[in-house]
Amino acid sequence: MTAKNGNYAGRVAFVTGAANGIGRATSLAFAREGASVVVADVSERGNQETAGMIEEFGGHTLAVTCNVARAEDVKAAIDKAIETFGRLDFTFNNAGVEQPVMATADITETDWDRLVDINLRGVFLCMKYEIPLMLKQGSGAIINTSSGAGLKGFAGQAAYVAAKHGVVGLTKAAALDYAQSNIRVNAVCPGIIDTPMMQRFTGATREGRDRVIAQEPVGRMGKPEEIAAAVVWLCSDAAAFVTGHAMVIDGGQTL
Repeated sequence: MTAKNGNYAGRVAFVTGAANGIGRATSLAFAREGASVVVADVSERGNQETAGMIEEFGGHTLAVTCNVARAEDVKAAIDKAIETFGRLDFTFNNAGVEQPVMATADITETDWDRLVDINLRGVFLCMKYEIPLMLKQGSGAIINTSSGAGLKGFAGQAAYVAAKHGVVGLTKAAALDYAQSNIRVNAVCPGIIDTPMMQRFTGATREGRDRVIAQEPVGRMGKPEEIAAAVVWLCSDAAAFVTGHAMVIDGGQTL
């Protein structure tokens, strides 16, 4: 990890799903830019590890345990962020879970509810408690994690696809609701990214990895840091005219 460069000094970022993968990479990227970072995840151990990485190079951080499907957890996490740092400038509503490959009619109601509760309702709950604070301070940037599956269908992924399409729609509607309030709302749509989630999805085998990489025109998986760079840019002044956008970062997979 390189030293901080200070572009976001005095700013505060809130990141869900921060225990590993894209969430961890983005937490570190915000911290590298000088922001104080609230890292939130249901995995207390992984979350603390992310916070430790930030502290190792002198960054300011707070680790909070949070299940984004539970309104009380989300509210408590954001309240703690404000109590600790006093403001909320950037939020990356990123927590999510994968779906095992399964035909639509084979998905149980329990599995459906879990996918939608975490991947879609969790994004809504985060925005529900983030936006009033941003309205109070007069500014903010929100980034939600959708997916290439938020833009097209994938066989065997009905619940995941439905939830991620929902994130794109939610992002666009919220962007219009707050466009005149100096709050920008965008989404990122990652393709096949080399994360623990993808390792589980592929069975952590060479055959499984080769199968998904074959879907990528660029011939490789993406890196979590490549998504993190896009999130940090979308929160920056350079993206001040960007809102309601679903940014595809997928190596050409959905073309």
